[in-house]
Amino acid sequence: MAEAASAQDAVLPGAAWPALDWAAPWWEDWRDTGHAAEARVLHGASVADALNEVRAAPVRFVPQGAPLAAGHYESGIRASGRVPTRDNLHDFFNGLVWHRYPQAKAQLNRVQAEAIAADGIGGRRGPVRDAATVFDENGAVFAGPEVLWQALAARDWQALFVNHRAAWAEARLELFGHALLGKLVSPRKGITAHVLRRPLAIENIASDPVVAANATDAWLAGHLTPARLAAKPFVPLPVLGVPGWWPANEAPAFYDDLRVFRPARKPPSP
Repeated sequence: MAEAASAQDAVLPGAAWPALDWAAPWWEDWRDTGHAAEARVLHGASVADALNEVRAAPVRFVPQGAPLAAGHYESGIRASGRVPTRDNLHDFFNGLVWHRYPQAKAQLNRVQAEAIAADGIGGRRGPVRDAATVFDENGAVFAGPEVLWQALAARDWQALFVNHRAAWAEARLELFGHALLGKLVSPRKGITAHVLRRPLAIENIASDPVVAANATDAWLAGHLTPARLAAKPFVPLPVLGVPGWWPANEAPAFYDDLRVFRPARKPPSP
């Protein structure tokens, strides 16, 4: 899905491709496929060709401008199974998400295409398409102990990251949004995901990331319905606060920055 222009939208020939630090902890789930696709780009392949070659996907990646079966981006993907792909980081990560979470990506595309078919393309997307876009671009999935979720929902950052820090050993955060992944190429403290919670199960903390990804993919495909999306069920999470993801967060004072770790809004006075 398209988003406002940014550095990750710029067309990048292989020679200008930025160095991606695949050793960073947030890339753990993406490292194998991402590194293999990147290697093809660096050897001269287009992003579309690299994504098609590295692994099978339920869609075909085609160069931007290739004819589709319908005019709108989402409708065209739904009708043709072809994803227009530019030579930039934004579309590179979009393709990686199609590889890792194919059922969830197909469901989001279905929601968008059906909303467009019903309501057309207007000046505003409406709540369902807005929420689908937010999650597609910036979403993540949390599975972990209740005490962590309650702290996250309350924006109680000290409880979430300091008081109950040890509980993160039983938690898993899976990044989904392709714009979110692109932002983490140049990590900064304020990068924030829109998080859904899925039930904690053994596959959430399985040592095999493929098992965890498949379970999350199936859950998302059933969970991302228009009714649920319209309710905007997301909770903000500054991802570099996750224990083990950023050296500076070992200091409790890291979480005192109110520009990033904002308290929950108080309801207006009656």
